[in-house]
Amino acid sequence: MVKSLLKRGKFITLEGMDGAGKSTHIPFIIALLKTNGVEVVSTREPGGTSLGEALREILLHQTMCVETEALLMFAARQEHIKQVIQPALERGAYVVSDRFSDASYAYQHGAKGLSLEKMQALEDWVQGSQSSDTTLQPDLTLLFDVPVEVSVARLRNTRSPDKFERENSLFFNKIRDTYLYRAAQYPQRITVINANQSLETVQALVKEIILTT
Repeated sequence: MVKSLLKRGKFITLEGMDGAGKSTHIPFIIALLKTNGVEVVSTREPGGTSLGEALREILLHQTMCVETEALLMFAARQEHIKQVIQPALERGAYVVSDRFSDASYAYQHGAKGLSLEKMQALEDWVQGSQSSDTTLQPDLTLLFDVPVEVSVARLRNTRSPDKFERENSLFFNKIRDTYLYRAAQYPQRITVINANQSLETVQALVKEIILTT
């Protein structure tokens, strides 16, 4: 082990386009943390609570305007924070979440055009203003990045696509561009991982990042 894990709660999020392979690495991360004596809570967005999972089905499969979509995403996130994330962090557990608010910026703002002002207002309302001491942001975000053509090819070989996964290459390019822009904005929090490599190579990178951050 490179560095002892801090004995306090830590919030780790995984981000990336559909097909980037981020979900594949969650069991590896959980096992890595547990091996180092850490309590781990694994969760996802949208989802994480009974209400969040119900909203997930609506969000992934029903057509709606982008404002409604963003409001439902943050409604699910509010419950997720209050019921799962905050209690776990307060008792010293690590929370590993498949997506968080960076995904809302990438999908609803970047790809679907919701104004930045509306997105920031929702984030401030649910997570607390980033200018205050009470804001909830991930301690570490792993951004799994692949070229759009790789993402699209991988999606063809997986489950039946949801409404987001059925979008075109332009949509995915906007998502990727927004993710990379946010990584440049928040380099201390977001680490970009080239996920277009072998599973072993990516997991070695993930291990190094988690144990040295």
